[in-house]
Amino acid sequence: MRGYMENELGTISIDLDVIATYAGSVAVECFGIVGMAAVSMKDGLVKLLRKDSLKHGINVTVNDDNKISLDFHVIVSYGVSISAVAENLMNNVKYRVEEFTGMEIDKINVLVEGVRAID
Repeated sequence: MRGYMENELGTISIDLDVIATYAGSVAVECFGIVGMAAVSMKDGLVKLLRKDSLKHGINVTVNDDNKISLDFHVIVSYGVSISAVAENLMNNVKYRVEEFTGMEIDKINVLVEGVRAID
């Protein structure tokens, strides 16, 4: 399913990969986020994704009411408050994605997959 907006001139359709890529770029700008994580289902390993594949650490769904739900798989910095980082991530992503897409955010889930020390 794709996100959409309608106005008097027609319909604007937004691909879910576009939303995921934008949300991922916003997420890695947040304090305490080292990067997005990819979880291998067959062996349970977590790996840090490079900047060019941010959308793979995010699941985007659009419900029947045209509201966005986001699941972030992240790796956080060692020594930071996970709850503070997650709250900051949720607030930043909600504001910026709603401004970018013109659609409403229904839910944001943050799944912390690992912790890394920053050099």
